[in-house]
Amino acid sequence: MRPERAALERELSPSSRARDVTGTLAEYRERSLAALHTLDHRADVPYGPDPSERLHHFPPRRAGAPLLVFVHGGHWQESSKEDACFAAPALLAAGAGYVALGYGLAPRRRLPEMSASVRRGLAWVRAHATALGGRGDAVYAAGSSAGAHLVAMATGGQDGVPLAGICLLSGLYDLRPVVGSYVNDALRLDPETAREQSPLYRTPPRAGQLLLARGGHETGEYARQQDRFAAALRSAGRPVTELVDEDRDHFELPLDLGDPRTPLGREVLHRLRPDAVP
Repeated sequence: MRPERAALERELSPSSRARDVTGTLAEYRERSLAALHTLDHRADVPYGPDPSERLHHFPPRRAGAPLLVFVHGGHWQESSKEDACFAAPALLAAGAGYVALGYGLAPRRRLPEMSASVRRGLAWVRAHATALGGRGDAVYAAGSSAGAHLVAMATGGQDGVPLAGICLLSGLYDLRPVVGSYVNDALRLDPETAREQSPLYRTPPRAGQLLLARGGHETGEYARQQDRFAAALRSAGRPVTELVDEDRDHFELPLDLGDPRTPLGREVLHRLRPDAVP
């Protein structure tokens, strides 16, 4: 492998800076299984025609509450909504509802199909918010890694879904470097599609509040991409909050969603419910 490609692949590999990938991913699964076993929820609710277009819905304890939709990561080719329910207990305790959204994975699905699915899913939640225990004007979305990219795609552009706010964790917003890396073995992106599927080159997300967060233990490429996307949003006149938690890596950070003891959890809860944080 050429040195340039090897360097690029390290930069696009969050595990190269993570402290315990295996243990953290196991925690995703354990917490998610516990949530599915102990909390009231509706499983595999269809929001679109593809078999992968399903969601798990954890209703809020009181009607008219905010709803947070979470879109999992995994380089667009790993993980699932089954591993993305870990934040449900904390969000429900704070008075919100929670949705774990599935969208299908590469290589079976191409990236434009995944973006369309997440857009369809967010639109479905917004349209059915009252029946889900929430309100259409209080639907929020969060995504981690590939999920952050997909949330940005689904809410940006002329056909973007308008939401009350979004939280993007450790995302890639310019996919052109992906074309020359191992990540593209499953995605099969050409340069034109990579640019079309890059939030950096679309109009900003249609969200009232924008939060971009990452861990301190990230590769330089992930840090640069967040900085560049935040700068582009500000240049477009969109206020954005940036958060860097120096004590978290790429995989650990999502576990803080809704946890008021953590910087990310406090930021998220302040947006969902200003009175949820002591």
